[in-house]
Amino acid sequence: MKQLSNVEFMLLQIIAECNQVSGYDINKLIDQRGYREWANIGTTSIYTGLKKLNDKGLIESEDSSKKSGKGPMPIRFVMTEAGIDILRNEIIVSLSSSRERDPRFDLGLAALPFVKKGEAIESLRQRLDFLKETSKQIGRKYESQGGVQLPLHVRSLFLHAMSLIEYERSFVTHLINELLEEMK
Repeated sequence: MKQLSNVEFMLLQIIAECNQVSGYDINKLIDQRGYREWANIGTTSIYTGLKKLNDKGLIESEDSSKKSGKGPMPIRFVMTEAGIDILRNEIIVSLSSSRERDPRFDLGLAALPFVKKGEAIESLRQRLDFLKETSKQIGRKYESQGGVQLPLHVRSLFLHAMSLIEYERSFVTHLINELLEEMK
C-alpha cells in the first residue's frame, strides 16, 4: 500500500486514540490541538480522508446510538486490524526518515503512544543517521560550490539547512534519552 497522506495519517491517529469517533468530533479535536495551523487540513479534507480510509479497509464506520441535536445520527469510525498495522508502520517510517521540519515527523511524534518505546527509539536512532548523512551531503555540496566564498544569500541557504538539521539532531538525541529513562 502506498504511503498515507498527512490527513489520512492524522485521522488514523485520532481514531486510534479515541477508539470510536465521529467526523464532527475529529474536526473539533483538530481545532483544539491547533493541527490546522501546520497540517493544512480543512473540514472537507477530514471527510474525504475518512472515506478513503474506509475504502482502503483501514477503518470501519458504525452508526452511533447516541444522537445529539436535530441532525442525522452521527457515523462513528473505528480502526480495523489493517488500520492499526498501517498506522504503526507509518509512525515508524515518519520518525525515522522524514526530512527536517517535515510535518510528517510531527505527526509521528504525536502518535508515539501507538508504538512500543523500543520501536520509537530504534526509529529515532535511524533518524539520527539519516540527519547526519543529509547534513554531510549538504556540507559537501556547500564546500564544492565555494563554501565561505559563496555570496551571502547562497551561503545562508546552506547554513540555514545545516543549522536546522543540527538542532533536530540535538532534539532527537534528547528525545531518545527521555524515552530510555521512561523504560527504566
